Amino acid sequence: MKKAIPMLVILILLIGFFIGQNSHRNERGITTIILNNDNKLSEILGIVGNEYVDEADIDSLIEKSIPKVLEELDPHSTYIAKDDVEELTSDLQSSFSGIGIRFTIQEDTIDISEVIRGGPSEDAGVLAGDRIITINDTLFVGKEVCNNQTAMKKLKGPKGSFVKLGLQRFGEKELVEVRIRRDDIKVESIETAYLIDGKWGYIMIERFAENTFIEFIEAMITLAQQRAQGYIIDLRGNGGGYLGIAVEMANQFLGEDEIIVYTEGANVPKQIERANGYGYFKDVPLVILVDETSASASEIIAGTIQDNDRGTVIGRRTFGKGLVQKQIDLRDGSVIRLTIARYHTPSGRCIQKPYTKGDGESYAMDLIDRYNRGEFFSQDSIHQNEELVFKTKNGRTVYGGGGIMPDIFVSSDTTHVTGYARELLSKRVISQFTLNYCKTNRQQMKQYTTYEELIAYLGTRPMLDDLVSFARTKGIAPKGNELRESRDVLTRSIYSNIIYQMLGMMEHVKFINLEDSTVLKAVEVLNNGKAFPEIEE
Repeated sequence: MKKAIPMLVILILLIGFFIGQNSHRNERGITTIILNNDNKLSEILGIVGNEYVDEADIDSLIEKSIPKVLEELDPHSTYIAKDDVEELTSDLQSSFSGIGIRFTIQEDTIDISEVIRGGPSEDAGVLAGDRIITINDTLFVGKEVCNNQTAMKKLKGPKGSFVKLGLQRFGEKELVEVRIRRDDIKVESIETAYLIDGKWGYIMIERFAENTFIEFIEAMITLAQQRAQGYIIDLRGNGGGYLGIAVEMANQFLGEDEIIVYTEGANVPKQIERANGYGYFKDVPLVILVDETSASASEIIAGTIQDNDRGTVIGRRTFGKGLVQKQIDLRDGSVIRLTIARYHTPSGRCIQKPYTKGDGESYAMDLIDRYNRGEFFSQDSIHQNEELVFKTKNGRTVYGGGGIMPDIFVSSDTTHVTGYARELLSKRVISQFTLNYCKTNRQQMKQYTTYEELIAYLGTRPMLDDLVSFARTKGIAPKGNELRESRDVLTRSIYSNIIYQMLGMMEHVKFINLEDSTVLKAVEVLNNGKAFPEIEE
C-alpha cells in the first residue's frame, strides 16, 4: 500500500500537467507571414529580379537576409531554415528516430562512445569503441565530410528506414558491416539521480524537454522512497528549454499563490504564473546549483526559489537569458523564433542581461569577458548594479541587471591546471587516449559495474605514464614541474573519461561529485540545516 501512494501522486501530477500542456498547444496556431507589395523590401527585390546584370536567385537572397534582419532586434530572435528545424528541436522532444548511439568525432572519424541499451544499434551488434568508416557504402571520414551536423543527418531518418554502416572494430582486419533499422530513440533529460551520503537526493537536469517533468517526478519520488531528507537540483550547464516544464517543476516546491515567474512585453500583457499549492515537496530542504551556462528555464527555477526564500542557490552567476521566444511556423516549413516578452522573477528582477541591438558579437563574447575579468574565480569581480535592488520574500537583498547571482558563491576550480594539462584537455588528447584504452581493454573492464570497482582496477595500471607517452606522439610534452603539479588533475580526468565510456553518465557524475566543490558546499549547507534562508533583520 505504501508504494501505491507515490504512484497515485505521480498520476495526479501528470494529469494536471498534460491538461495544462494541451491547453497551451490548442492556443498555438500556424502563423504565416506574407510580404505584401507595399513595402520597400518587396520593391527592392522586384527591382533586383528585373534589372540586375545577372540572373539573381531571389529565394537565396531572402534566406540570407532574414537572419540579418532578426539580428537587429535582439540576440535570441532567430530564423531556422526548413532543413535545420528537426535537428534544432530534437533535443527537446521526448524521442526521435535514429539508430541509438552516442558518438564523438576523433581524428575526422566517428567514434561510437556508447550504444544505447535496447536500441537498434545494440540489436544489430554495434559495439562501443567501433568507428564508422562508411555510411551506405560511401566513405565517411575526413574533415570535408565528417562533422557532427552531417553525421546526425546521415544517421537519423524516418522510423523503419534502414542505414548500412561499415565499422572498424578493434582486432578485426576487415570492416564489420551492419544494417540497422531506425526506430524511436528516447531522449532522456535526467540520467543522474542518486543519494549522497545516504540522505541527500541529487538530481542533475540536462535540459527542460517534453518529458523532463515526468522524469523529474519519478526521480524525486524514487529518492523519497530511499528516505531522502533533502534535495540538490543541479542545473549547471542546463541551457533551458520549455517554460511550461520549468513552471511545473517549480510548482512542486512552492506554496499556494506564490509567484513562479511573470512575463511582459510591448505586445504581450503581463502574465503571472503562480503555484497552486498542491506541490508534493513544499517543505523539504532544497539546494539549487547553477553556473554561467545555466540559462533561461534554469534561471527561472533558480530565481523563484531564491526570491521566495524556498531554498539556497549555490554556484556562480547564471547566463542571463530572459527573453521569451514564440515559435512561428512559416509556409515553407521554416521557422522564426521571435522575442515577444521578458522573464521576471517574483521580486521583479529581469533575468535578461544587457545587450546592444545588432551587436551579436559582443553578446557572444560575454562569458569570455566574464572569465577574463575574474568573475569565475572571485565574487568581488562581479559588478552588481546598485540601482537595481530588489527584496526577496524574507527581505533579503538581491540585484537585477542580468542573470541570477547565487546566495553562496563557489569559484571555478582551476587548481593545479598547468599549461600542459590545459593543452591536453583543449586538444582532446585525454579523450582520444581513453577512447583507445577502452577499445583495447573493454573485455577486461566489462566485469566492473561501479566506479569504485573500475577505479580499483585502473589504480593498478600505469595510466598517467601511458597518457604522457601518447601525448608525446602528438607533439605535446610537459615542462619543468608541470606533470607533478597536474598529476591528480590528469589522473582524475583519465578515470572520469573511462568511467563514462564504460559505465555511463550516472557513475561518471558520482565520481566527479566526490571532489566537486559546488556539490560539497551543497552537502555542507544541508548537513548544517541552512538550506532555508533566514529572514533578514
